[in-house]
Amino acid sequence: MDPIPVTADAEVFTCNAYLVPGKTTTLVDAGAMDGVVEVIESHVDTVDAVVLTHQHGDHVAQLDAVVDRFDPDVYAYADHDYRTHAIDDGDTVPIGDEQFDAVYTPGHADDHVSFVSDGTLFSGDVVVYNDGAFDDGSFGRTDMAGQSRERLIESLQDLLPHLHEVGAMYAGHGDPFTGDVTDVVERALERAQRREPKYPE
Repeated sequence: MDPIPVTADAEVFTCNAYLVPGKTTTLVDAGAMDGVVEVIESHVDTVDAVVLTHQHGDHVAQLDAVVDRFDPDVYAYADHDYRTHAIDDGDTVPIGDEQFDAVYTPGHADDHVSFVSDGTLFSGDVVVYNDGAFDDGSFGRTDMAGQSRERLIESLQDLLPHLHEVGAMYAGHGDPFTGDVTDVVERALERAQRREPKYPE
């Protein structure tokens, strides 16, 4: 499975949105980049499903356009006008040619879920490889209304047991990572546990 980053050329703030072709061609998050539909169309003719890690604007701004063009199923933890499938912790979600377990990972957002298969993690914003704050294991910000560093720490702890064989991580921001994903998440957890501001003033 080689996810295609369809927001890679964005000139506006957006998440990484990943297109995963396969039996269930899936878009992981919709991003905020104008023209994302055209990028998707350059790779595939249809999108069967959109799965949302959470509903911050940089992850869902283009959902209208994607739904209007492809009419996919939409999987989300929290209610949304376009949601066709509610996700709960432990549910199984098809992405490409694989089945992924949904892991409820709030802290950065109350509705945050991560998706884990035997070899791959779509982590949204709960953990990222590099993001300007840390280069080899970082975590989503928790300094805004509705966010919680303590809950994010618990989420990282909850995520770790699911990562035994995982060797690839695709996060909502920063670069993809291949290697020992457990090490990356453990470093992010250690940094989060310092309870220091992620972006000091």
